[in-house]
Amino acid sequence: MRILIVDDEPLARSRLRAQLAELGVGEVVGEAGDGADALAKIAALAPEVLLLDIRMPVMDGLELVRHLAGLPQRPAIIFTTAHDEHALAAFEANAIDYLLKPVRASRLREALDRAALFNTARWRALDAVGDAVARTHLSALSKGGLRVVSVREVRYFQADQGYVAVRYPEGELLIEDSLRVLEQEFGSLFLRIHRNTLAALAWITALERDAGGNHFIRVRDVPDSLPVSRRLLGEVRRRLRHLVLP
Repeated sequence: MRILIVDDEPLARSRLRAQLAELGVGEVVGEAGDGADALAKIAALAPEVLLLDIRMPVMDGLELVRHLAGLPQRPAIIFTTAHDEHALAAFEANAIDYLLKPVRASRLREALDRAALFNTARWRALDAVGDAVARTHLSALSKGGLRVVSVREVRYFQADQGYVAVRYPEGELLIEDSLRVLEQEFGSLFLRIHRNTLAALAWITALERDAGGNHFIRVRDVPDSLPVSRRLLGEVRRRLRHLVLP
């Protein structure tokens, strides 16, 4: 991955460069001290990933991302900041991750792994469609407060007893949206495989059949297979035909 480090603090840029060297991940193609400088270097260097600070002079990180929105192949954004109050705004800007300084090497590697997925041709094709989706995140109240989940991280939606369970790698979120409403809003990114289930196209790894002739979908990071109804099988096959499953 081609990485551009954008931060107004030279020491912060040096630290990130050193961590990347230790991790042995990616190639640092340049550095920028503010958003305006970064815009020029993005055009010249074509980075695939931005390690981007938020608070900077001349042009901050959030404004820079707004300028990048129209690019046909914009880089994956990983915010690196000392301030946690911008987290929601960062994810609404379709950031891959939000790392608080001092950045831990393990979190940096995790964020870069996500960026690698974003930069696959398969994910970019879905991203071009996903830009028209109204929401980029889903939220619900829980005992620990408000929980926010990026739509990009959702593996599937499943209706159950008046709620819809939102399954993602770290757990499950219960929301009050109906499955019909979610299908209308996210139909370009999710596939209805059963009357009570929508599966994320980006995370489907296989369509399988058992000895009894029943079909199932396999989804990355989900141990259990998801049943496909006979009524929807033809449409499922048609939609999956256009994807290259891993």
